[in-house]
Amino acid sequence: MGGRQRPPRVRTPRQGRPAGAGARVNPRAEFARIEGFLAWEAEVAAAERDARAFAAQFPWLPAPERESLEQAYAADRLRYAEEVVDRAVERCRRLAARYRAECRRICARWAALCLSVTVAAALFAVVPAVLRG
Repeated sequence: MGGRQRPPRVRTPRQGRPAGAGARVNPRAEFARIEGFLAWEAEVAAAERDARAFAAQFPWLPAPERESLEQAYAADRLRYAEEVVDRAVERCRRLAARYRAECRRICARWAALCLSVTVAAALFAVVPAVLRG
């Protein structure tokens, strides 16, 4: 089959300076990027392998048509794989936003509770002294 298909689009632009410019590299982000690259390459290899197996079911096709069938099969499968990845990324973003909002809500409630307890403690300390006063 001719050449590799394109990898999934870059999801978010990289931040900061280029790596060669003394920028600090986030190892987790780099490992995730490499893992994503390797996973995509494995998907491309599997798509090509399955496309060859699918096209082999049609031995009466001339070689150029079989190769065209392989390319179409692999391209369709990779397009589907990219859609699956895009849906998963979008779902992760929605969940992250929901969890951030929930965390902010919980933190605000804790802050309000702590402030209430502090004010109540201050009142219990000051009011008796003022009433005696």
